[in-house]
Order: sequence, then C-alpha cells, then structure tokens
Amino acid sequence: MAIYTKTGDKGETSLASGKRVPKTDARIEAYGTVDELNSQVGLLRARLQTSSDCFHLADEQLEWVQDKLFNLGAALSEAPGEWIEETDVTQLERWIDAMQEVVPKQHAFVLPMGSECVCTCHVCRTVCRRAERRMTESGADVIALRFVNRLSDYFFVLSRYVSYNGGEKEFLWKK
Repeated sequence: MAIYTKTGDKGETSLASGKRVPKTDARIEAYGTVDELNSQVGLLRARLQTSSDCFHLADEQLEWVQDKLFNLGAALSEAPGEWIEETDVTQLERWIDAMQEVVPKQHAFVLPMGSECVCTCHVCRTVCRRAERRMTESGADVIALRFVNRLSDYFFVLSRYVSYNGGEKEFLWKK
C-alpha cells in the first residue's frame, strides 16, 4: 500500500465517495478531529495500562471506542454503509450509568486535574467536544452527533471513575 499518492499536494483530498474537496472542508476538519481524538484515546489506554487499577475494564471499553471512532471517520468521509448506530449510543449510556453507580454523587463542577490518566480523560473529553462542533458544521447525521455527544460524557465520567478507583482527590471548582 502506497503511503503517499501526491494527489493532495495542492490542498485537496478525496472523500471515500470519490468527491474531491479542499483540505479545509468541514468534513475534513471533522474527521481530522475524530482522528486526533482516536490518538488521544490511544495515549489514554497506554497511560491506564501502566498506572490504573481499572485498566482492564477501561481498556476493553476504549478499544471499542477506538474502533467506533474509525467507523465515525468512515461515515464522515462519506463511505457507503451504516457506520454508527443507535446501539452504539446505548452502549455508551450503559457504561456511563455503571460508572455513575460507583463514583460519589457530583455536587460541583470538576476541574480537569489529577493524575496523568485523569487529565488524559479530560483531554479526550475536550477533543471530543471539538469533534462534535466540527461535525455539526459538516452536517453529520443525528446518530453520529448523539454518539459523539455521549462519548464526551463517557470521558468525563471515566475521569471521575479513574480518579475514584485510584483513591485520588477530586478537584472541584470553587466559584
């Protein structure tokens, strides 16, 4: 497989549908941000592997998330097929609900602070929010938008779950 094709050397690229668009197109911005998020999730998995008691549960979930992010990129690049489904949104909701049962009730805004694992969860959350904004600009379908919206919630709750399981202090906003 050739790594370089030289077809993008003048600032254009092809969507999976074959349509040529500028590299500044909203769809390219959207799936580029999803790709960035996927890389951040990989970093989170690596950090959890070396320092977290909840590595096995989170790693299995995050591997699924990475696969779904590739699916999301395919959908955003106009590849034919159903790439993100309502069941994917439901799966994230189940995981969120399960973690929420474990962590203490939230009574204040949580600052993005703590261990490297917790902070990386927050970086994933914020990149995910940016991907959602880019996807909205690109006209992504409603299920994909719901998936990404729920995914950012998942990363927030995962940050609290990792913090709690690691016996870490949670940093709260003092208005």
